[in-house]
Amino acid sequence: MKRWAIIWAGLSLAGAALGQQATVLGVDASAPVAAPLEGVLHLGSAVAPDGTTLGANSRYLTRNGRPWLPVMGEFHYSRSPAPSWADELRKMKAAGVTIVSTYVIWNHHEATPGRFDWRGNRDLRRFVQLAAAAGLEVVVRVGPWDHAEARFGGVPDWVVDAMPTRRDDPSYLHYVARLYEQIGAQLHGLMWKDGGPVVGVQIENEYNLDGPGQGAQHIATLKKLARAAGLDAPFYTVTGWDGAVYPSGEVTPVFGGYPDEPWGTSTAELPPKETYAFRFDSRVSGDLGAQTAAHAPGTAERDAARTPFLGAEFGAGLPAMYRRRTLVSADDIAAMLPVQLGSGVNLMGYYMFHGGRNPVASPSLEESSGSGGYNDTPRITYDFNAPLGPDGEQREVLARLRPFHLFLAAFGERLAPMTVRRPDAVPASPADLTTPRWSVRADGAGHGFVFVNNHVRQYAMAAPPGVRFEVRLKGETRSFPSQPVTLADGAYFIWPFNFDLDGTLLRYATAQPLTRIDAGKAGVVYVFAASAGVPAEFAVGDAAAQTVAPGLALHEVGRVGGRPLSLLVLTPEQSRTLLVGTLEGRTRLVLSETQAWFDAKGLQLRSTDAAEQRVAVFPALAHPQAQGAKAAVAMDGAFQTLALHWPARALKAEVTPLRAAGDAPPVLKGGLAGAALAPIPEAFKASAAWTVTLPSHALDGLADVLIEPDFTGDIARLFDGTTMLDDWYFNGQPWQIGLRGLAHAPQGPLTLSVLPLRADAPIYLDRAHRPDFAGAQQFAQLRGVTLHPVYAAQIR
Repeated sequence: MKRWAIIWAGLSLAGAALGQQATVLGVDASAPVAAPLEGVLHLGSAVAPDGTTLGANSRYLTRNGRPWLPVMGEFHYSRSPAPSWADELRKMKAAGVTIVSTYVIWNHHEATPGRFDWRGNRDLRRFVQLAAAAGLEVVVRVGPWDHAEARFGGVPDWVVDAMPTRRDDPSYLHYVARLYEQIGAQLHGLMWKDGGPVVGVQIENEYNLDGPGQGAQHIATLKKLARAAGLDAPFYTVTGWDGAVYPSGEVTPVFGGYPDEPWGTSTAELPPKETYAFRFDSRVSGDLGAQTAAHAPGTAERDAARTPFLGAEFGAGLPAMYRRRTLVSADDIAAMLPVQLGSGVNLMGYYMFHGGRNPVASPSLEESSGSGGYNDTPRITYDFNAPLGPDGEQREVLARLRPFHLFLAAFGERLAPMTVRRPDAVPASPADLTTPRWSVRADGAGHGFVFVNNHVRQYAMAAPPGVRFEVRLKGETRSFPSQPVTLADGAYFIWPFNFDLDGTLLRYATAQPLTRIDAGKAGVVYVFAASAGVPAEFAVGDAAAQTVAPGLALHEVGRVGGRPLSLLVLTPEQSRTLLVGTLEGRTRLVLSETQAWFDAKGLQLRSTDAAEQRVAVFPALAHPQAQGAKAAVAMDGAFQTLALHWPARALKAEVTPLRAAGDAPPVLKGGLAGAALAPIPEAFKASAAWTVTLPSHALDGLADVLIEPDFTGDIARLFDGTTMLDDWYFNGQPWQIGLRGLAHAPQGPLTLSVLPLRADAPIYLDRAHRPDFAGAQQFAQLRGVTLHPVYAAQIR
């Protein structure tokens, strides 16, 4: 342990010079915080058998009367293989998700009238039980209309054919009541009041209809049916965007935002999205792709002062739709977090956190213009470019999101009651790329956080030099850092001021709080992440501000209960590898360069790289053991390290041309969007095709094998015989298919087809991934098929 090991460095981000004239970004955060309204929301049964009580007021959720700010991530059980659920839910838990939300997609369960299927991948009850075992709460989104990029929004064909839907029609309500009764039976004994994990029920989705039998009354009817079916939960929610209507007080609106609009019709880059702009007067974050048009302002606009600002559909990725195939970066997603939290969000909810695949059925179950949908989505894949792919593979964005989730887990109770304070100067509009984007949340007693975002997808932001923040509080002003810095293009972060370190005051820090851990004899440790390019400056107690070198050493700044009080400041890269979980019966910090999660056996690890992968643990394990990989144990600063490596497996797919591409037909326009339509089935006869032979026993000794076809074209499909296993709209994102997750083991060579992409196709592709047609009318190419072994290890 070091006692204030100091490195005096030029306080700069992107090279701001010391002593330059400062640009002061000011905000008045001195106003007291009024008490939230109580009793305005009609909750369901909110007391668990052990006495744990959930609640909500007009500002935030509560747990045992204390502020509660959870993280919610969407995972569709019926789009994922049941044998993987236990691990996948624990991966979400390790990523900092505390509530898993899931749609019950009606046509996945009742394809034929009266014949419900709750088996296998459709076993809702088992999924919820496994969520509870993973330490997750659950929100069940019961529809009946879900959207979810599903055929008819999830409503079965036989219902759509026979009666009006999404209204108080007696025939429709009869079948909805039967669906809800089935869901209620599946969840019997699993509701919060029974000691189960189900804390919420979402009714309908994107509901802004106001015709006969529609409107708020229909939502009220659905809630009554749900409660009558035993779906008695503390929280009832509805989506609140795009003019949604609902009975005020009976349900709570939830909101969202996305970094692009794959449901749009433009074939060009969009203007800067509102989701990157702090909101001080509205909860709306741009177009979220509702399927129906509102005719008047919705209920949520009138209810803002009476309901907490909760999120459910902040895009953790984006779907590829036929006409618009957006590909977002990890920063495009993660930069939304300080914006949403700094705008007052008190439930960080994502759609989707885990990708999936549609069940194979006839008719197919995806949303398509051919079945009256607004969008054309792939028949099988529902990848969504999510943090966890359909086969559980971890994407870069998860590591960018997790530091924010750790912050909310440790300090969300402090943040939730704080109110948003508008800076003295704010951008004129989302298109203003010059004025700094920031906000403050404060509690009226001098404590708070600064939220900054200088990242906008596909646009360069101004990098204002010489910036200092000035937060005016009651009786004092906090100005920091001690020297001005430059807000670099792409920067986003959260910095604290007047932050309590177990009784020691941290006046401010230019590093983001991550978590707090009681390390026994090693004392209490507060963990921070340095902001890229900015020296981590800490002003503790009455001492002058000093800069701490990021790394794995502890820096003692005081005492608490006779034990050390220390700071651990991680580099930005280290912070993205941080997990917090239980090993050997106590909470520990884990830094893992590869995918990791916790279960009853210890720390589970997965890697597609057999080369050395490092795991660091604090406090150290007494007797670390690695199973499945060789490990060398050492120490680095306060952390015990384990260097893991596996015997490499060389797997090769044999790829043989089967047929050359024909001439792809022109892409037609039409449908509800009046834009490019996905090809009709007959168009795929123009696809080039190859046979792909996998090595026998490829899975032996491995957790999985990821099949990655490297292609350029319009649409690729993978078949086992005539059974389609997966499909993909080309957008530049790697396409991977887990061999272990396939519905059945292939009995022979697979067939891979690629429909050529026409040069004149009226679709959007990011510039970096649009092929060079070099004068040709179409393009279809397969460069190879790579097999990625997935190695497994366990530390206990």
